[in-house]
Amino acid sequence: MARRGRNVPDLRPVGGGRAELLRDADRDGGWVLIVGGVPQSYVDLADPTHLDFEYMRLLGDIVDCLGLPGEPFDAVHVGGAGCTLPRYLAATRPGSRQVVLEPDAELVALVRERLPLRGVRGVKIRITDGQTGLAAIPDASDDLVVLDAFADATVPAELVTEAFTREAARVLRPAGVYLMNIADGTRLAFARRVTATVREVFPHVLMLADPGVLRGRRFGNIVLAASRAPLPADALARRAAGGIARARLVDGADLVAFGGGAAPIRAATDVVPPEPPERVFGAF
Repeated sequence: MARRGRNVPDLRPVGGGRAELLRDADRDGGWVLIVGGVPQSYVDLADPTHLDFEYMRLLGDIVDCLGLPGEPFDAVHVGGAGCTLPRYLAATRPGSRQVVLEPDAELVALVRERLPLRGVRGVKIRITDGQTGLAAIPDASDDLVVLDAFADATVPAELVTEAFTREAARVLRPAGVYLMNIADGTRLAFARRVTATVREVFPHVLMLADPGVLRGRRFGNIVLAASRAPLPADALARRAAGGIARARLVDGADLVAFGGGAAPIRAATDVVPPEPPERVFGAF
């Protein structure tokens, strides 16, 4: 994903390597946060409803289709980086209460300084890992749990296990929704196993991704939504077909077929999350 921009002279060492910010020369207020050479977040300080990354637009579409328009949500975000989705929720659903679980203290300090959250109401950041942070959240306390956490360009294996998925389910209210951003390519073996894991915990699951990714033609993001209650599949299918972010929705029997008998992930040692090819990120 090539983007014109200029380097900000302030490059910072953080827990995930080196963090840098690139200004979007085509959009006032737009910044790309890169950690360890991997784009982690796009933040528009002037317009937090602008979601630049395709997978983030899909997450935004799901959030938009849940509940009543503008209804505030209580949310837990596992993985923070630039806090793009928390900013979006705060803008589109005023009054939302959100907790962001981010283990990288240096990255949090950089975001607070250069991509300020002071004016974003209802968002709190806790410097902790996802497992520890989620375990401290009370039962049935939230409407959304969002997993969007990457380390060295891969999803941490401990965050896609059956045990972690059940922790997310514990935290959610009866109609709450678990959102996941993962990445895979070629035969999609990882995505099939993650899907099987989520389907074992939640009765309602759907997937959104670029058609080329779902065919295994390229490496890319895959978004999953899961709930104990029915999901707005029809509304999301319409958005996917006509939205800015080109995507295909898979659910029901098609999602079962996608899993193809893949085994759920019982422990972090059961799976090795795939690493993206270097060419995936293009030039920044």
